[in-house]
Amino acid sequence: MEQALIVVTNVPDAELAKSLAHTLVERRLAACVNIMPAVQSIYRWQGAVEHASEVSLMIKSTQARYAELEAVIVALHPYDVPEVIALPIAAGLPAYLNWIVAETGKEMNV
Repeated sequence: MEQALIVVTNVPDAELAKSLAHTLVERRLAACVNIMPAVQSIYRWQGAVEHASEVSLMIKSTQARYAELEAVIVALHPYDVPEVIALPIAAGLPAYLNWIVAETGKEMNV
């Protein structure tokens, strides 16, 4: 079976989160995107400790679609270096994992 992934990224606001999530699902790069608002991020950037209010996205996809998914996130993201982390799903309900694979399959006749 195709390797299912959870891909995580953070964006600066809910509007971008919804737009990016819609784009990823519409293009079949993600089967589902969960939007988790109001996370606080503390990180070091260019030598300084920064604080930001962000919105997290938990994206369900597959290894086969990852390169394209990453490219879309980077193209639409306002950060110079956006967080894009892919985690393999080691186990899960087989019907759900099969659904992820089916929903991220490239459409034929398009």
